[in-house]
Amino acid sequence: MMLTSTAFAADFVGSDQCIDCHKEQVEAWKGSDHDMAMKHADKDSVLGDFNDATIKFKGKVNRFFTKGDQYWVNIEGPDNQFHDYKISYTFGFEPLQQYMVEFDDGRIQLIPFAWDARAQEQGGQRWYHLYPEMEKTDAFYWTNTGQNWNFMCADCHSTDVKKNYDAKTNTYNTQWFEINVGCEACHGPASDHISWAKGEQKNTTAHYGFGRDLSKSVKEWVFKEGHSTLQPKEIQFTDQITVCAQCHSRRVQLNEDQAHVKGSLLDSYLPSLITSELYHNDGQIYDEDYVYGSFMQSKMAEKGVTCTNCHNPHSTKLEIPEQAVCSQCHIASEYTPEKHTFHKANTEASQCTTCHMPEMTYMGVDARRDHSWQIPRPDLSKNIGTPNVCTQCHQQDDAWADKHVGQWFPDSPFRNQQHFAVAFYAADINYRGAGDALSYTAQDVKQAGIIRGSALQRLGAFPSKNTIVALGRAIKHDDPLIRLGAIQGSAGYSAYDRWQILSPLLTDKVLGVRTEAAGALAAYWPEWNPLQREQLSPALDEYIEIQLFNADRGFGMTNLGNVYRAQGEFKQAEQAYLKAIKVEPYFVNSYVNLADLYRAQGNEMKGVELMQQGIIAQPKSGALRYSTGLALLRLNDKAQASTYFKQATAVDPQNAQYWYIYGLSLEQSNTNQAANALATAFSLSANPQHLFAQCDLLLKAKSSQAKVCITQLEQYAPKNVIDALKKRLY
Repeated sequence: MMLTSTAFAADFVGSDQCIDCHKEQVEAWKGSDHDMAMKHADKDSVLGDFNDATIKFKGKVNRFFTKGDQYWVNIEGPDNQFHDYKISYTFGFEPLQQYMVEFDDGRIQLIPFAWDARAQEQGGQRWYHLYPEMEKTDAFYWTNTGQNWNFMCADCHSTDVKKNYDAKTNTYNTQWFEINVGCEACHGPASDHISWAKGEQKNTTAHYGFGRDLSKSVKEWVFKEGHSTLQPKEIQFTDQITVCAQCHSRRVQLNEDQAHVKGSLLDSYLPSLITSELYHNDGQIYDEDYVYGSFMQSKMAEKGVTCTNCHNPHSTKLEIPEQAVCSQCHIASEYTPEKHTFHKANTEASQCTTCHMPEMTYMGVDARRDHSWQIPRPDLSKNIGTPNVCTQCHQQDDAWADKHVGQWFPDSPFRNQQHFAVAFYAADINYRGAGDALSYTAQDVKQAGIIRGSALQRLGAFPSKNTIVALGRAIKHDDPLIRLGAIQGSAGYSAYDRWQILSPLLTDKVLGVRTEAAGALAAYWPEWNPLQREQLSPALDEYIEIQLFNADRGFGMTNLGNVYRAQGEFKQAEQAYLKAIKVEPYFVNSYVNLADLYRAQGNEMKGVELMQQGIIAQPKSGALRYSTGLALLRLNDKAQASTYFKQATAVDPQNAQYWYIYGLSLEQSNTNQAANALATAFSLSANPQHLFAQCDLLLKAKSSQAKVCITQLEQYAPKNVIDALKKRLY
């Protein structure tokens, strides 16, 4: 599967070409996480027990064995039958190792069992199941897209990968230049560098023949009066963070043409912002974020710290012992147990990382540290439920922790300080002041760009004058993450207003920004005049190319279908949605969008039948049941619609909208159940509209509970609304 690269002006030459001049770096790289990122399965790479080892899972025996010098596994496939699968590749080596199977259609899939490579005394040297609750209809079932190496993993675990997905045949011919993360994965193709080293290039090149600068951003740290940490003498931002972020980030790949960045990360990848699905409201890690999203929030990033200030990029280990890493900049005498940690010296509790870089464990055994370097804030935890390291170690409550922090740091400028987490939390619960709080955060120059972009992203649910001001400033900002956040943040406005806000971004210098703006504006294609369509088309063509690059995933083809539908190409839209369902039958949006297309064409029942198929393919989806219920309401089948709404609340009981509509659907048939459903909606959302609907329902039913409901609503609704409701009591 090795290929000869033609992607760059310079050519890839292979890591072996680096040994003669860079012996120390190559020796450090050998056996590192990068070197071991992916290997052919053989006696040198396989760590797991394949000596006819077995593991019982859900009462069924899975077996790991060899045939000659080949490694095999007998496990259950998607047809509910056990099969022998040949292990072709290994993935990683510590603290766990995964194994991959290659199928005839070019798909390479990660099996669900991993080898715990830790020492036996740490609980390792065993087989275990990575996703014990996983069902065959989940994206992360081992033969589904979530465990597909070609899309999910290859770009980061090998060097100069070409996915080579054929949409017509739904097959892959994925190739790489080097199977693992070699020297050129980070440095770029090295042929020009070798020419420079041999003296064959007469002109002095900026980076010794490479197209990027991987040096540190701060060359000298200096002491400044009044600071307990060294300060950068000068910050000259280099390509290092961007190059590392290509893989050490939660992101979607946009293309291969500009891969291994020459400029903005967003020319090749679309990084995730700080969303409630991935992070806690204060930015602490929750789901796997692979460091970049947390690091970009930090004061370290602001001060010019780069990855290699702490990590050796070749060995992938810390550059110096953990205890000394922080004292490179933090003056040790100012951070003693007596002055700072207030825990016994030389204990784990007294380590900097324990409080400022707490760990989350992923994949069962893989503990990873948060790189946002949060200051522990139990005062926030008391109010909005964010985690804090104090109560993760001590079996005490947040108030106890806050009291002790207050005693230790009585003059702290951070304790009880305003924090963006409050704005994010307010948005989560639909608090009426959330829009203003988010607008303030989005314009707060003291906040990191990724936080401001994330605040803007949430503003889509809170259109207002303040929101318009925040969005207008954001699209002119130098930080592409801020401009990116503004695109989704404009979602609450009309087509005309969104054009005014976003059209300047259609010529943005960064691919990810201009194409996301084009994708957002394409939804209103019928409303644009010829001049606007002409202005939109270049960036929209690039957006379409990105979706075609991601045609092996449901989101890519669904996004493409949305563009075709907006442009009136209904047959092409239908085919794109159907292709999305084919490549990823458990991807919900494709069913919902295609059903909506059928509804627009006057065939609501066809849409209902499609969504019923979708429920079978993805039984965990509340959205499909909810959308089916809405369709049945439009068909005037209220009883059946209510059944689907009830199912939606059962599948997704934390979704306030499902409870709200379920309650409204019961108004004529069961007042008590309807009122209870609306009360549940309000308890989840804190949205006064939901409580108003409950009061209105109880008044119509002449229920004795109406007065209690109105009294509760008085805390949220204006006096004229309350007065109007009270008049109906008599």
